[in-house]
Amino acid sequence: MSDLIGKHAIVVGAGMGGLAFAKALSGHFDHVTVLDRDTLPADVRPRHGTPQARHLHVLLAGGLTALNKLLPGIEAELERAGAVRLSSQDAHLERPGFDPFPQRELGVSWLSISRPLLEFTTRQVVQRQKNIELLGDCRVREFIASPDGSAVTGVRYECNGRNETVSADLVVDASGRGVLALAALASTGVSKPEETEIGMDIAYSTAVFECPEDAPPSWKMVMVLPSAPNDSRGAILSPIEDNRWIVSVSGNHGDVPPGDAEGFLEFVKGMRTTTIFEAIKGAKPVGGIIRYALTCSARRHFEAVQRFPRGLLPVGDAICRFNPVFGQGMSVVAQEAVILERLLSARAGDIDPLDGLAPAFFAEIQPVLETPWGIANGDFIYPKTSGQRPADFERRLQFNIALVRLGAQDPSIHKLMMEVNHLLKPQSALREPAVAERVAKLMAAPA
Repeated sequence: MSDLIGKHAIVVGAGMGGLAFAKALSGHFDHVTVLDRDTLPADVRPRHGTPQARHLHVLLAGGLTALNKLLPGIEAELERAGAVRLSSQDAHLERPGFDPFPQRELGVSWLSISRPLLEFTTRQVVQRQKNIELLGDCRVREFIASPDGSAVTGVRYECNGRNETVSADLVVDASGRGVLALAALASTGVSKPEETEIGMDIAYSTAVFECPEDAPPSWKMVMVLPSAPNDSRGAILSPIEDNRWIVSVSGNHGDVPPGDAEGFLEFVKGMRTTTIFEAIKGAKPVGGIIRYALTCSARRHFEAVQRFPRGLLPVGDAICRFNPVFGQGMSVVAQEAVILERLLSARAGDIDPLDGLAPAFFAEIQPVLETPWGIANGDFIYPKTSGQRPADFERRLQFNIALVRLGAQDPSIHKLMMEVNHLLKPQSALREPAVAERVAKLMAAPA
């Protein structure tokens, strides 16, 4: 039985999300076209359409697992390209009360790599799929709706000065903010989804350094967590290709990292620990300081939209975007693409496989979103964070404080925490009865 369910699928956006979804679709459509407004570079370089691309990016273990399912062998290709494999043994974590947290081998590994190299390597692998066509310099202007407004049937785009209209059985919006998908809903008379926002008002700056010859041998990566709620300064140092370190520092609610080299170092020096400052103070910088800001984490509740148009599927950041310091976005979108591929495979024998696809997809991805969204709720520890604070937030906070203490004592709990943070297990695993009982005892014990 053939797994093909349609002739043509269009993916808008050639970033990591668009590439992952193109591959997920390629086994189920005769042809998949990926459209991106940027020129798709023939070498490793940032693109204008990905302004955050020069900041720290990692493929969490859960994202790496998902990408391997979609693109068998991609892990080895990324390592050959220069990605640095890290494990819990390599990570030096400094968090209030634990400077450092115990450094253990827990069987969890991930890749650290610059976003341009990650995207370039992945794009090369995806382009080997003969029925996937990647087109750069193509700006999609709108999604085309059927006369009765029940479906999206194609896209209108501008490419090299020409206006083109192309029909499709399925249009995937992987362009980022989902502006095109929202406009399509409005044009078909469907109310836009409700949104939940967590206004953490984060700003961050990133610098790259040559790794010095006298780099500390006891770690490859350093992460410094702030003393919230009175301090929001955090930082991550991670190795990338070409024997370099990438360092991203962040602050919330007006504590903005500087954009000059001297100010950057002073900001790092002013953090509550000096490990990263001591490592980079004599290191040779590569390029300038890059800055970025994000006002809020946001979640659109497409799962609650009634009469969602057939043939339209927003994904990735169009549905949910998270505080970038946790590095979850690329991993979540890869997991979403795996879910779509599974849904399409299961529907291949149906009379109308695309009927109700979007609502089914939105329902299936909710468990994937719950863990990073639950972590994003941690930003409510800052009094200035806006949004609907969970009613049981204080209880959750105390639970997490005790859980960290337990993880420092018990390697099995530490491993479970690591697996949740890397999106290998759901956050609910931390509240399983056997774990919750031990945490509760620790909460009840005298400090």
